[in-house]
Formats: sequence, structure tokens, C-alpha cells
Amino acid sequence: MAKKKISTIAIVVSLFIGCIGIYYYQKIFSNNVQKSGVVFINSTDDFSKLTEKLAPYINDINDFMWVSKLKKFTKIKPGKYSIQENMSTNDLVNMFRGGRQTAVKLSFNNQDTLEKLAGRISEQLEADSISLLTAFKNSKFLSENNFDEKSILGIFIPNSYEFYWNTSAEKFRNKMLVEYQNFWNQTRLQKAKNLNLSQKEVITLASIVQKETSKTSERPIVAGLYLNRLQNNWPLQADPTVIYAIRQIKGQDFVVKRVLKVDLEINSLYNTYKNLGLPPSLIAMPDVSSIDAVLNAEKHDYFYMCASIDKIGFHEFAKSLAQHNRNAEKYQNWLNKQGINR
Repeated sequence: MAKKKISTIAIVVSLFIGCIGIYYYQKIFSNNVQKSGVVFINSTDDFSKLTEKLAPYINDINDFMWVSKLKKFTKIKPGKYSIQENMSTNDLVNMFRGGRQTAVKLSFNNQDTLEKLAGRISEQLEADSISLLTAFKNSKFLSENNFDEKSILGIFIPNSYEFYWNTSAEKFRNKMLVEYQNFWNQTRLQKAKNLNLSQKEVITLASIVQKETSKTSERPIVAGLYLNRLQNNWPLQADPTVIYAIRQIKGQDFVVKRVLKVDLEINSLYNTYKNLGLPPSLIAMPDVSSIDAVLNAEKHDYFYMCASIDKIGFHEFAKSLAQHNRNAEKYQNWLNKQGINR
């Protein structure tokens, strides 16, 4: 009888321990994430803030807190974290404790000023636009890499890149410099040398080509025209550089739809009607197609170009001034009919 009683007690104890084991096993390993989502953990967030941001996605925040304590998870690692529906509490804690964040696919294109670029990047990374702009304009960084506040925009090659969300402004800038250096491989460097242009000069000319035409197929022709002018010691007479000069005076948001004769007299190093050669720096952020258009410019005898009224967005090219004047007259008459005075 005593043995039977002891056996019963043992069974009860075993069942009790088993139930406790199952209870805690479920708290640790059962599904606790009710919906998928992305959680951004700032560098200033603490554990309390983490749980606050997690609460809308999980069934029981207390289980998360308990398992975190069990695993001695207290040091928060900032970043962008992707959580998946049906993840266990254990997996969730391990992800945050290990800092296994998801990379951000960052992209930018044609941000024509450092300010606009900083704003665009701050939309995709934790770093704010002020810290980014400060990093871009850091005097030590500029001097060490032979750039200034005007030319530094040229290191940012428009593309898609992967970054961790909490990448600092300085690390982002440094990574972009490395990408720029990698972009200038031996093939591109040799092509620039063949044109008797430096990397910065190629970028500067590419920025003019970028602003001159949005048609990728036309860019090698435009690049070839400007190279013809440079190589024959002609002024570029590029309207985009005049527009850039106007905006330096009027402000970046000043809209110029038509360059007037009076504009051609603006006293600016960026006025390529009054100054020979390339302007001091790029006037916009050129994309890869514009840079490669310069490096692979079409060889031809064109020296003049004018916006086309028959193929809007394209240009009419001419070898002689007489032909160009006819094209220009047609275009000016079209502008007048459209009522475009500025």
C-alpha cells in the first residue's frame, strides 16, 4: 500500500514537473509574433523603448521580457530589424541580442546639391541631414582627398547600395568614396586619359551632358559635341551652366525655362559663354550613363546644337553656324508661340 502511494506521488510530481516544463518551453519556443513587420531601433533607444516598439507585433510582450532576462539580453543594438509572423520568442530575442539587422537598399539619383542629397539619404538611414551635410563638408576629409565643397558632389555615383540603417554619416561618406574609387577602374581611367581629361573634368562635363539632355541615347552625341569645342578651344556655350550661375544668384529653386541674351552676360566662372574651358566644378550629379557618354563620346563633326521642336526632348545638331542659326530661329519662334519668356 505504501509503495502504491509513493508511486502515485511520483507520478503526480512527474506530471507536475512535466507541465511546468511544457509551460516554460512554450513561453520560450512557441510562436509569439502575430504579424510580420519592420522595427527600427534608434541608437538612443533602451530596452523599454524596444519592448514598446515590439508590442504591436507580438502576442505576449511579457514572454519576450522574461526570455530576455533569462538570456541576459540588456544591451540594445540599433538597426532595422525584420520580424516574421510565427517567430518564437527565443528567435526574436536571439535576433535582437545578436544585432542581426536587415540591410537597407539605399538609392539616390540626380540630387543636384549636397543639401538635397543629405535630405534624400536621411530618409533612408538613421543619420539626419545635418550630420550628413557636416560629414560631406568636413574640411579634413575634403583636403585629404583633394576635393572642395563644390566638387565633393562628384564622388556620389547614382546607384543602389546596401547599408545598415544605423550607419553613421561619416561611414556612409567614406563608403561612397570607396565606391567612387572602384567606379574609376583602369578602363575608365585610360579612356579619360585618352581624352586628356582628369576624373573631375569628366564628371564636370558629364554633369553638363546630364542637364543638357534627358535622352540616354543622345548623350554620347552631346558629349562628342562639347569635346569638339574643348579640343578646338571654343567656348562650350552650354545653357545649363548659365542656368546654374543664375541659380547661384537667385536660389536653387529658381525656375529657368528659357535662357535670355542678358543671362549670357552674367559674371560667373560657370558662364561658359564668357569663359573658355570647363566650369570650376560639376553643375549637377551625373548618372553613370552621362559619365560613360563622355568616356565613350561619339566622334562626329557637330559643333552646334539646339532643342528640337519636331522631336520634343531631343536636339537638332549642326556642323555649321548657318545651319545652327536656322535651327535656333525655329526654336525661338516656337518658344514665343508657347508664351515662354523666362
